[in-house]
Amino acid sequence: MLILVINSGSSSLKYQLREVADDAGRPDGTADGPGAVPADAVLARGLVERIGVPGSGIDNHAEALDRVHAELAEVIGDRRIDAAGHRVVHGGERFKAPALVTNEVIRAIERLAPLAPLHNPAAAQGLRAIGERWPDMPQVVVFDTSFHQTMPEEAWRYALPDALYTEDGIRRYGFHGTSHDLVTGIAAETLGIPREEFRAVVLHLGNGASATAIRGGRSVDTSMGYTPLAGLVMGTRSGDVDPSIITHLIRNGTYDAEQMDRVLNKESGLLGMSGHADMRQVVDNAHAGDRRARMALKVASYRLAKYVGGYHVAVGGAQAVVFTAGIGENSAPFRAAVLDRLEPLGIAYDAERNLERSDAPRVISTEDSAIPVLVVPTNEEKAIAELTVDVARRHGAL
Repeated sequence: MLILVINSGSSSLKYQLREVADDAGRPDGTADGPGAVPADAVLARGLVERIGVPGSGIDNHAEALDRVHAELAEVIGDRRIDAAGHRVVHGGERFKAPALVTNEVIRAIERLAPLAPLHNPAAAQGLRAIGERWPDMPQVVVFDTSFHQTMPEEAWRYALPDALYTEDGIRRYGFHGTSHDLVTGIAAETLGIPREEFRAVVLHLGNGASATAIRGGRSVDTSMGYTPLAGLVMGTRSGDVDPSIITHLIRNGTYDAEQMDRVLNKESGLLGMSGHADMRQVVDNAHAGDRRARMALKVASYRLAKYVGGYHVAVGGAQAVVFTAGIGENSAPFRAAVLDRLEPLGIAYDAERNLERSDAPRVISTEDSAIPVLVVPTNEEKAIAELTVDVARRHGAL
């Protein structure tokens, strides 16, 4: 089967065409997480940018999909695409699992736009565009937030007036859920622990970064909050800051609200501290003696280590600490900087194993480490393809 995986941004559309084995599907018919559908190959991938930007020649997502169709024509030949799976950033409290697309599902995604104003409207446009271009193709939406809907209220509640939650939906939602879900299952299997008994701290570390506390194979807390801004130090995002800093800067006229949002999301994090958003450059500069880069690494690793310690308590004693995503998988120096801070938990890592590169899940801790440390490659597109097949089949659409 051919599965088209779509990630619609406000002015971009990223895609992969994946071939999925005909016998794909969870053998027990459940859909509590990806991991059972073998995605065999990526046949094509691409990115359409500057959608709706004057002079780009691409006015909307429907036109972008026409370009995608033209690019895929040589790849698929006489074959047809069997289904499309879409990454959607925000499912709010409405969507606790992936869903087969209907007109009502699209409208619900649009109603959630205030929670993700740059992403949800674009996702809805992509869904409508596919429906117009391929009206008989089943579509499935996979939400970044749905995996975290298992958090208890004590974890997702903010200590704010109750009306801000009941009337405005202000609460912790969490993101990177597709990745955290996939990696949780792989890590549990690697260690030979049944997923429903697995306790871990999973660290998705890329330009955007989040930590998730896993208990019983499910999310019970996560570092991102109402938006992806909260929590860890990221490439350009600040992570946690004292809210009074923001009100102080706005009240004094240093920034207005829109400027403050730009500073926190696009000018802070590693970039704000060191002048570089790319962890590789920050590490290189730190090794070369750059003071700002060294401080950025210290702040980022310290913040992350604090979250690991807190989540170790939250899950009742972690059975694993798991690194994933671009930085988590590839930056041995940053992993070392974090793990060095976790020695009080009895964590010990093998320096040579930490330096190894592999596309396979691997343990990098020593035999006597109190908590195993794993590096598990993530693949959100593969997970979306897996879930797309599973959901479409359960609804009789495939």
